[in-house]
Amino acid sequence: MSRIVSKLNTGSEAYRKNHASMTSKVEALRALVHKARFERPERDIERLHRQKKLTVRERLDLLLDPGTPFLEIGTLVANRAYEGEVHGAGQVSGIGIVQGREVIIHADDPSIKGGAWYPLSVKKIVRTLDIAIENRLPVIHLCDSAGGFLPLQSELFPDRYAAGRIFRNQCTLSKMGVPQIAAVLGHCTAGGAYIPALCDYSVIVRGNGGVFLGGPPLVKAATGEIVTAEALGGAQMHTTVSGTCDYAADDEPHAFAIARDILAQTSPIAKQSIDRVEAEPPFYDPTELYGVVPSDWKTGFDMREVIARVVDGSRFHEYQPDYGTTMVCGYARIWGCKVGILANNGVLFNDSSLKAAHFMRLCDRDRTPLVFLQNITGYMVGREYEERGITKDGAKMIMTQVGCSVPKFTVIVGGSFGAGNYGMCGRAFDGRFLWIWPQSQIAVMGAEQAANTLADVKIRQLQRQGNELDAGQIAAIRDPVLASFEAESDAYYSTSEMWDDGILDPVDTRNALGMAIVASLNAPFGEIGYGVLRL
Repeated sequence: MSRIVSKLNTGSEAYRKNHASMTSKVEALRALVHKARFERPERDIERLHRQKKLTVRERLDLLLDPGTPFLEIGTLVANRAYEGEVHGAGQVSGIGIVQGREVIIHADDPSIKGGAWYPLSVKKIVRTLDIAIENRLPVIHLCDSAGGFLPLQSELFPDRYAAGRIFRNQCTLSKMGVPQIAAVLGHCTAGGAYIPALCDYSVIVRGNGGVFLGGPPLVKAATGEIVTAEALGGAQMHTTVSGTCDYAADDEPHAFAIARDILAQTSPIAKQSIDRVEAEPPFYDPTELYGVVPSDWKTGFDMREVIARVVDGSRFHEYQPDYGTTMVCGYARIWGCKVGILANNGVLFNDSSLKAAHFMRLCDRDRTPLVFLQNITGYMVGREYEERGITKDGAKMIMTQVGCSVPKFTVIVGGSFGAGNYGMCGRAFDGRFLWIWPQSQIAVMGAEQAANTLADVKIRQLQRQGNELDAGQIAAIRDPVLASFEAESDAYYSTSEMWDDGILDPVDTRNALGMAIVASLNAPFGEIGYGVLRL
């Protein structure tokens, strides 16, 4: 593969402006991430220490192999929900390395409302286990939860993808033969009791660990029986009488040592074979990504400049470089793994849609994972393009993308709007992972387009009734829509609702993709269901 020749002028005023803007956004991101991970009221930390408990981050340090990376999922989930007090939705999830193997870790954070599950907590746990299913990754649960947050029970209990889906996913993993290990570090109450019960192995800490469908207050209210938590569901009872738990640990470090030893006894799954060589860093400095992307997402830029600072050696074999030029397609390597990249260099026209569809088929046939770099306002609209069949050609791209059996990974580096989000493997299209950059926008359309569209519809409706609107009345219709779209389109709203797997500092994009691609190789690729044909 030849090296991309960068045309980025790092001395230009535009570059300096972009770099300063992105630097500011990344600093704000890092501050929010630090707050979500580490900043807790001192009384909550003191409470944990009085109980001889560790914080969730201290637990991870003891569980993971020293010096290995941890790809955290959804760090800022719920940052705009629950008055901003339930950091990360009270859960920590991610891919880490334990005994030299990639595993998924799901950990309750007892420093936040006693580890209680909110609706977004449930959504995050379900997503965590979906990742385990899709990638066949062993799961280690660090259990310490007060159970469901009862004031919001109607939002977390009854629906298809609510709390029951957690246990359904656990059963699915067991059926697939994927190991699950629970470390019971605190109380597992009500539905939460089923997490250790549905695991292959469970370790419980003496004194602190507890597993019961109903805690002592509920038992007393329901039956009148007065019983201590330890007698009802503690380590001694569950490891010697009920058999619900397998191992009793003296303290949390002991529990993690047992969990690590258990994982070592399970048989690793043979990884999917792909074209992979020794990795090399990008030729161009990844920190220059800060100056590549304009501060205003509506300003265009060359996605090749992004690719050059993400892929191995900045090397890229571009496919059909002179056809469908608003779509950049080609082969590269990330962490030594060959990937097919699809990146937007403008709106999707008929030719760029067909080019993308054909390239995806080539990658699927050759067992090459797909990476989508989104900066897309959508498919081109207008009479000329409808006559050419833009809807039909866009549907071909979407159909092909869904039909691909290789892993798919998406990064939203700019805008992500309308059906362009769909064709470029948005959240609904079963990509293994999706991340977003801090300045990005995602919505059915841009805020100004939405405001103008709705204002125009209302104006024409009133005109048919014989009414004319002045500028002030038009603004009264338009401005609330504009404000609503702007508030609900930014990266922080997206990640708060878990429409993505996290906001990335652009310089971390390469490593996030690399670790995710390597982890995805634990699951076999599906069968190819079609041949390659030129559309």
